[in-house]
Amino acid sequence: MLSTSRRIALRLVLAGIGLSLMPLSGASAAEPATLRLWPGQAPGEAAPLAKAEGDIPDAPGTKSDIRRLTNVSEPVLAVFPAPKEKATGASIIIAPGGAYQFLSWTHEGTELAERFNRDGVTAFVLKYRVPKRETDPDFKLPLMDAQRAVSLVRSRAAEWNIDPQRIGFLGISAGGHLAVNAISRSLESPPQRAYPAADAVDLVSFRPNFCVLLYPGSLLDKTDPTRLAPEVKVTKDTPPTFLAVAGNDAHCAECSARYYLELKRAGVPAELHVYASGGHGFGMRPRAGVAATWPDRCVDWMRSTGLLKAQ
Repeated sequence: MLSTSRRIALRLVLAGIGLSLMPLSGASAAEPATLRLWPGQAPGEAAPLAKAEGDIPDAPGTKSDIRRLTNVSEPVLAVFPAPKEKATGASIIIAPGGAYQFLSWTHEGTELAERFNRDGVTAFVLKYRVPKRETDPDFKLPLMDAQRAVSLVRSRAAEWNIDPQRIGFLGISAGGHLAVNAISRSLESPPQRAYPAADAVDLVSFRPNFCVLLYPGSLLDKTDPTRLAPEVKVTKDTPPTFLAVAGNDAHCAECSARYYLELKRAGVPAELHVYASGGHGFGMRPRAGVAATWPDRCVDWMRSTGLLKAQ
């Protein structure tokens, strides 16, 4: 936790670089407030995207209730404060899935944020950079955004009345891969940021205090799928983790199970829920059946581990 003097200095620096501590932009009853991640252009952007940020339209003759965003070059956090009468001080940053090509913004983002609000958790939905750039084979740009998001939320914890030691990261599908990638980097000695420090925010730790993974993808070794990928690191310092997946998810069930086993071997507190059916990409939609109740089990886990203690 930052000392009082460092916190004051950080506030002054933030004000000087344009990350104002005043109320956020874009707040309304229908639209959450948003906060830019970076003081200027996000690092690593070699050239402007050919198309502007926007929604992927539904296929002709179809209508989906899922909003999918793409062509993101200006990463932001959408802020969903917990109701004051329910606030616990816990918070969670949500990284939606979308195969690093788009962001499943509603059913794997904003709807989850509103669900966690009901139990007193302040939520942030991370709009990280997609689609994957040809010049970024290792997903370094989204990694930068994830690391920066944790540091930014922690640096402004007092403003949102959240505990800087109870900040979680919820990664879904590709967002789960992103979460594990960021945590793996945080376990190196010293922790490895994917970019040079931009300002005082980057003096603050980017390791979350807990992690939630919903059908995380691409965690297995490509040559030996009975093992985790070599870049996936698990140690005793890995944050406590909750995992949920459907057993009939062809790509992600084994990722979840093997990651859980590594957590167990390392002595990391973890909980794994494998639902018989639900497939992939269900978020919390009722059509997934009992698998859609995973947020209730996650909240139970958070409560049992003391993450939802009253302030």
